[in-house]
Amino acid sequence: MEQKAILIAGPTATGKSAIALDVAEEVGGLIINTDSMQVYRDLHILTARPDAAALARAPHRLYGVLDAQEKCSVGRWLDLAKGALEEARSLGKAPIFVGGTGLYFKALEEGLSPLPPIPEELVAGASALYEEIGGEAFRDRLAVRDPVSAARLPGGDRQRLIRAWSVVEATGRTLSDWHQIKGKPLLTGPRVGVVLEPERDWLYARCNERFDAMMAAGAWDEVAALAARRLPHDLPALRALGVRPLMRVLAGDLPLEDAVSQAKTLTRRYAKRQMTWFRNQMMSWKHINTQDSISFRDKIFTHIR
Repeated sequence: MEQKAILIAGPTATGKSAIALDVAEEVGGLIINTDSMQVYRDLHILTARPDAAALARAPHRLYGVLDAQEKCSVGRWLDLAKGALEEARSLGKAPIFVGGTGLYFKALEEGLSPLPPIPEELVAGASALYEEIGGEAFRDRLAVRDPVSAARLPGGDRQRLIRAWSVVEATGRTLSDWHQIKGKPLLTGPRVGVVLEPERDWLYARCNERFDAMMAAGAWDEVAALAARRLPHDLPALRALGVRPLMRVLAGDLPLEDAVSQAKTLTRRYAKRQMTWFRNQMMSWKHINTQDSISFRDKIFTHIR
């Protein structure tokens, strides 16, 4: 009989990887990365990828499988996840999807709209226009062609604004139009979803403590090695939390102390956005407060059994 898929989501720094390990040992599972940054091999420390001890306890897939110069879209990750899911099924193991990228979980359960590939030259043109006129003016122009995307995106969200513009340019249809056309879900069998939902003060403290631990573990050297490659600045890997502030230190534009402070602030803000997204988009999942008096691990095991 097909093993039930287990989905464990939550904001950064909530201990999802440790929970996934416990679950994998309990049920005999294969852990599949569901985080958009942990796919990059260049960022082991800054993305908190599982260490050698964790990898020895349970099989892990899709961690560090791409070079930083590659782009991992939702569609590409979904293709990789399909292979990992098939492997888990062939081995008779429970597939355990764990991470903090909400769109990946959404694609697992709902599929992707059949949006055609967007030519690189259109993306490059949109990017050049954004740099020329600035984010707010670009958003105003987008509003004429795609008012829905322009209304929900701030001028500083360069990547998504350019994406929305390029889609209209290439297809004549807006992103919201395309999103109404659903694809085939990857997960169609039995499954259970759990969202770790900590108290905000606890989570923010964890974010700060973890970044200090990352710096002590060698995050600085990791970013220095990445900066030395002089990769295009718009690659997804370079948006990993902490990368840009530390690169500014290397460039002589920012003191290290300020960079660390900025990285912590960015991490806390990201965690807040994740919590809001999971709360609004995954209402049918089991949301577990990690600070309840009853062990949240016990709650998770009760829910997945």
